[in-house]
Amino acid sequence: MQILSRADLYSLEQYAVQRATFRAQVIAHKKNRQVPIGPNATLYFEDRLTMQYQIQEMLRIERIFEAAAIQEELDTYNPMIPDGQNWKATFMIEFADPAERQPALVAMRGIEDRVWVKIGEHPPLFAIADEDLERTSSEKTASVHFLRFELPAEAIQALKAGAALSLGIDHPAYTQQCAPLAAATREALLADLA
Repeated sequence: MQILSRADLYSLEQYAVQRATFRAQVIAHKKNRQVPIGPNATLYFEDRLTMQYQIQEMLRIERIFEAAAIQEELDTYNPMIPDGQNWKATFMIEFADPAERQPALVAMRGIEDRVWVKIGEHPPLFAIADEDLERTSSEKTASVHFLRFELPAEAIQALKAGAALSLGIDHPAYTQQCAPLAAATREALLADLA
């Protein structure tokens, strides 16, 4: 997938006009790009459109219009766009009750390294987590992580030929596997691969 440049972005004025329509388009697009893994973890698979939306929202909120600052946002979010050989996802650990969340994040320390995808008969592929900065401390994990799943060419070929796809987490404090993926989710993830 091609990364974003300044030419791909709306100006602040253009975005103000387009925001409602663009937001509705992105929300509909994202519905097929989320995979819950058990009751408290979700992978939100990113792509060019989701990152364009993130950048547009940051420019709007921060009132950024100078070229250098726009480029900083592009440099921050472009690494989350898959390159055709991988999937990139925001991994969220979600507990509504703060009293439950805090001890869970302590128990789940290192969980970001135990998230996997399995394609057909290929061995599970574990995520490469938080390449931009460390989000786990000596006491607990963070509730948000950024993951990359690097997929070998033979696994991509198997997936495109109809091989089963499953995702899960193998951590002592949280071992879960996703429900079978909806066809629309599988198609959305396949579209990210060259």
